[in-house]
Parts: sequence; C-alpha cells; structure tokens
Amino acid sequence: MEGAGENSRCIKPFFWKKGLDPKEGKRPPLVPNKKEVDGEMEITWDVPVTMRDGVKVYVDVFRPLGATGKLPIIFTFSPYGKHGPKTFDIFPGADVPKDWVSKYAVWESIDPVVWTKMGYAVINGDSRGTLPWSNGKVGMIGVSYLAIVQWGIASTNPPHLAAFCPWEGFTDFYRDYTHHGGIPETKFLHFTVWSCRCGVNDVEDLIANNKAHPLDDDYHHEKCSYLRLSKIKAPAYIVADWGDHGMHTRRTLNGYMGISSKDKWLDVHGRKKWRVFFEKESLAKQDAFFKKYLKGEPSEIDNFPKVRLEIRDRAYVGETRFENEWPLARTKYTKAFLDATSGLLVDQAPGDLTTLSYESTVQDDCLHFFYNFTKETELTGNMRLRLWVSTDQAKDMDLFVQLDKIDKEGKVTPFVGFSMVDDAPLGLGWLRVSHRELDNARTTVDRPFHKHERELLLRPNEIVPVDIEILPTSTLFHSGEKLRLKVQGNYSFRHKTPDVVQFHENSVNAGKHTVYAGGFYESYLVIPVID
Repeated sequence: MEGAGENSRCIKPFFWKKGLDPKEGKRPPLVPNKKEVDGEMEITWDVPVTMRDGVKVYVDVFRPLGATGKLPIIFTFSPYGKHGPKTFDIFPGADVPKDWVSKYAVWESIDPVVWTKMGYAVINGDSRGTLPWSNGKVGMIGVSYLAIVQWGIASTNPPHLAAFCPWEGFTDFYRDYTHHGGIPETKFLHFTVWSCRCGVNDVEDLIANNKAHPLDDDYHHEKCSYLRLSKIKAPAYIVADWGDHGMHTRRTLNGYMGISSKDKWLDVHGRKKWRVFFEKESLAKQDAFFKKYLKGEPSEIDNFPKVRLEIRDRAYVGETRFENEWPLARTKYTKAFLDATSGLLVDQAPGDLTTLSYESTVQDDCLHFFYNFTKETELTGNMRLRLWVSTDQAKDMDLFVQLDKIDKEGKVTPFVGFSMVDDAPLGLGWLRVSHRELDNARTTVDRPFHKHERELLLRPNEIVPVDIEILPTSTLFHSGEKLRLKVQGNYSFRHKTPDVVQFHENSVNAGKHTVYAGGFYESYLVIPVID
C-alpha cells in the first residue's frame, strides 16, 4: 500500500501501488507491427490500435496464413499480460497436457494455432472497434478473469460484439471473490495481486482496497456485473462447473439467469474447468457457436439443448441430461429439520428445543447432521441452511458449512473441485453473522441474498436466526447413502495447494458457538429434490 486516493469514478478511499516494470516481468521489447510466420499462422505483434478516447494500445494479431478475405475475430482481454508468466505448471492437478496448448495462447484463453486453422483471427490485448480485414463481427471467449470481463463488456452492447462465451466467470466481485458470506478471503487475493502486478504506471492495491471496503459499497459495485446483466442482448454460450466453490459456480449460473439474450445456452459439468475448456468436444461446441454468429454459417448450435447438466454420482462419474431451463422448474424444495438429539436431518420439525455447541477456534470441532436416503434421489440446485445460533464470548461469528455425500460403507464420496483436486466436498457455504441481514426482494426459498451493507453485532448469548446459501450442486444419492451437513467455526476443506485457492484466516470467532433446534427455533436445510 503506497497511498490512498481515488479512482476514475471517484471511489474513495482507493489505494494504488507502483506496478512492476513489464521488462522485469520478461515482456519482450515493443516493436510495433513486427511480423512472423509459424506453420499455417501469420502473426503481427504489437499492432497499435487507437481507442475512442484517444488512448493507443498494442494488440497481437494471429491470422490464417495467406488469408485475403474478411475474417471474424475472437478477442481476448487479459490482465496477465500478453506474454505473462502463468502456465499450468503452477496449478498442480489441473490435468491439462502440455501439448494441448501452444506458446501463443494467453493464460485461460484459446490457442491461436488451433483457431486460425478454423478460419478465425485471434486478437490478444485491449481493443475497441475493428481492423480493416475484419468482417465486423467480434466474439469473446475465455476462462475465469477472461470470462468475468465479458459480462461487463457485453452489458455495454458494443456494436461489433456478435457473441460471447464466458467459460466460468463470476458476476459478483464481493460475494464470489473477496468476501464469502461477508468473511474476507485471505489467500487467493494475494495470488491475484501477483498475477496482475505488472504495469508502467500504478496498479490497484487489491489487498488495501478490500481492507478499506469491508462492506458491499460502491467500490465493489463498480466491479459487479450482476447489476447490469439485464442489459446484455448478445448471444451467449455459458459454461460452469459444480466444483468451483467460492469462485465461479454460483454467479456464472446467475449470469445465465440474468441476461436478456434471446439466444443463450448453459452447459454445467462436474470436471476440471481448464481441461474441459481445451477438450476436443468443447472445442467443437465453441466453434459451432461462433460459426453461426461470427461467420453467419449453419452449424450444430441450433441442435444444442438450451441447458446441459452433468448429474454427479462421484468424481468423474455422472450422467449428462438435457433441460429447458435453469433452475429446474420441477424442483421440489424440501425442508430437512435439524434434530440435535439424534444428529439427523428429519422430515418433521422436533417439538422440543435442544442445543449443540462447539469450540469456534478449535480446528475441526464441529457439528454433524445426517439425512438418510431410502430411495434413489437427485438433488440439483441451491440449498439454504436456516440456523438459530449464539456465541458466549464474541460480538460476531464466522460460520463455515460443508456438505458431503456418505456412501453405504460410511466413507466420504469424493468430487472434483477447485479445478485441481479430486477429493472436494459436495458443497460449501459461509456467513459472518453480523452480515445476516437479507435483501428480501432478492431472497428466495432456496437462495438467501444478504445485503452486506452494515454490521449487526451480537450480545453474549443472544440467539439470532441466520440463513446460509450453500452453492449450487447436482448430485445423485442411492438408497442407503447419506447427506452429511457439517457446521464449524473454521474452514472445513483445506486444500493441498493453499496458495492458489480461497482461505479465510482472519476470523472474528472466540469461545463457544451454540446451535438451537426444535420448538420455536426451527433450524433446517432446504434441499432441491428433482422428481
């Protein structure tokens, strides 16, 4: 943190810091319009493009060798630099073979070698408008940040944006990235700062800004495209996965729900997002989508289902099903009540009040509740956990919730998650209790929407109701299997690569947490049962 000021939209305080000289980040010397040929691809490095406000940027252009006609453009907007240091080597377990991606691909974007062979031009950089050899139609595609920015760009309806493909990108900076349930994220934000540290001038100090803005204020609003989703009209092919907890899953699905595009598709899988992005089946879908909207040619996209879901059984085991909408209209939202006496989730609310407690600062001291399945049952959608809670010492509470599938032998069923691991939980949820105030206009039976506009602190032993959103999932349970609900005061799933996933280490917890169930204090889990 080098100093407080404001940004171009007068957000205060706003902290900047000196960027790392791109030369230190191994950025090659700037030589405008330098040409190169590699195989069947013609490359022009650092093409100067003057934007509408007069600022000149430099983009890299990849075209099919010898192309003479007008070409459709696939455009990538990236914060990592066109020659950035990130590769899959720093993400153990991503399972993307090295020969799948050439050296020309920007991190989390398409490979120009592949796409130029299919008749597209690929532009990496920051550009507005079109170039002389363009057919006037631009498409966008990319994973994570390269998907996040697509929502914002599409909401302005640029005249040349013909279609976009956000491949797993959140739309809510506060709720899905920096403050899960109001609890500050403390690990991945630092990794993001490292990834985006280069610049000839100042760069944003994300760490300082998020400390200065603990509530969902204007600083976060200007980064939240969910507030502008309804303005989007361009055709969209949207992809999410069930295991990107605390990052992209929830708000990618919200993006699909919120946009006004007449032509839109949703594809949700249960695998590792980067590997899936580069698989041949995915490449064919991406090409079919852009072939129609960028080239104006007939393609298989017209035969695609509007919604495609993988119904998971366990890691790498599941069935694909086609649907007409999301969320599923036939969902039966069912309450499973916490019974503190038996430790079960039951169909009828217990008549008598009982309580259970755990030490909030002791790692993995927690409460367990189990729901027993007596027949094959599918749960697809969001879940909402209502708890009545208190703390004996602190003015606030951090609650961490985890769902697991328990097989007939009593073992935890593993799922794919976080793009890198094969032993992730079924679902996660978080809440800082002082952030429990709901936006009733946006809250539904399965999805609490918290305002995060003020802190409602607690008195010792004050009993309050809280609603915790458990992120969307799709899971098949067989007779004899169980759903386990776990509640505790610290992060329940600790990743084996801690520097590149989300953690919450600045806890407000102290002393004992108590959960109340039965009688007036109905605590329950809303589960999305699919008939």
